[in-house]
Amino acid sequence: MSVPTIPIQSDIRSDISIKVRYLRTKRLLDIIFSLLILLPLCLVVVIVAVFIRLDSPGPIFYRQKRMGLNGVEFTMFKFRSMHVDKDDSFHRQAVAEYMNGQKLNGDTTTDITYKRTDDPRITRVGQFIRKASIDELPQFFNVLQGEMTLVGPRPPLPYEVEKYSSYDWLRLSGKPGLTGIWQVYGRSRVTFQSMVEMDIEYLQQQSLWSDLKLIILTVPVMLQGHGGA
Repeated sequence: MSVPTIPIQSDIRSDISIKVRYLRTKRLLDIIFSLLILLPLCLVVVIVAVFIRLDSPGPIFYRQKRMGLNGVEFTMFKFRSMHVDKDDSFHRQAVAEYMNGQKLNGDTTTDITYKRTDDPRITRVGQFIRKASIDELPQFFNVLQGEMTLVGPRPPLPYEVEKYSSYDWLRLSGKPGLTGIWQVYGRSRVTFQSMVEMDIEYLQQQSLWSDLKLIILTVPVMLQGHGGA
């Protein structure tokens, strides 16, 4: 997909001009952290793989096209949480409704307001690993490959980006992240426009301290399953 021209005011554009020193240090942090977690990650892969295999037929990993830095498409890895060969029209409709500001879950007993919890494609094991964000762990391999970073905006799907405004495209000014400000403070509890604002605010900060803080805060978010589904 080609990157459109973004007619944004120069003062806003300059705010998200990524600093070279910050990028280099951030990349070093990505590599060191990912290598340190590689061994325990392999143990998790074995355990999760067994449960996925027992729950439903199909591959352990799921490969999905996502949009990365400046709208460049890449293949993102996840643990498979859905039945194979299922139609994605259900999710396409949910994405369109979410981007239009519509609530996707009418259950008042949960904070998962902006995510469908009745997706028939999701397996029993998939429901658990999604809630705990375990399905995202294989993305450490995307981080090592340089397609993603530890902290950054959530990587969107191509058919989501097709609906982006020129302002929404600003969230693609940085590499997509395994975790980030939306993943920690928002997730399925905030609107699409709030997510965009949070991501742009993060990209403007360019702070390694903020990155480290978000990495640390991700752990309790995963354990408690806040906003996950």
